[in-house]
Amino acid sequence: LRKKEPQKIYIAFHKPRGVLSDIVRIRDEKVVRDYIDIPERVFIVGRLDKDSEGLMLLTNDGELANVLTHPRYEHEKEYKVLLDRSPDEQQRAAWQNGVILADRVRTGKASLSILHANSQGCWVRVIMKEGKKRQIRETAAKLGLYVKRIIRVRIGTLELDNLKRGEWRYLTEREVANLRRGHV
Repeated sequence: LRKKEPQKIYIAFHKPRGVLSDIVRIRDEKVVRDYIDIPERVFIVGRLDKDSEGLMLLTNDGELANVLTHPRYEHEKEYKVLLDRSPDEQQRAAWQNGVILADRVRTGKASLSILHANSQGCWVRVIMKEGKKRQIRETAAKLGLYVKRIIRVRIGTLELDNLKRGEWRYLTEREVANLRRGHV
């Protein structure tokens, strides 16, 4: 007898700030699984630190998860980032060309564009094809900038759209097919 393959599950979730990117609770803090009440076992594709918010993908499809997270596939991740001030030309150029972080590894090339500045600081769009732990925060700090807020708005072809903080939904067949093809 063959074991029946479990049905593949694909969920888009808008992780709020202050929530840990974990499925299992190990401390008395909110985790992603507190928001998604389904019986199936899923795992997170593309974690966000506790102070960041935005789009997360949860699935039980290990093959797709590997394609989306492995650096060789170069899937883009897009973030809206609130900095304490506008980066100057040198800071923007350095961020885009890659910065050597504390682990002595240079970050990959990134796209950085200014969205708008106000009394809170400067909102920028960062698009990168890698995602090391706390990379945006550490890159900004290395360049003398302070990150006030990070919102991931896109993973590959999947967009946050108007999913509100703490909300989730199943992906459409078309969204899954687009992620598999890697269209950006």
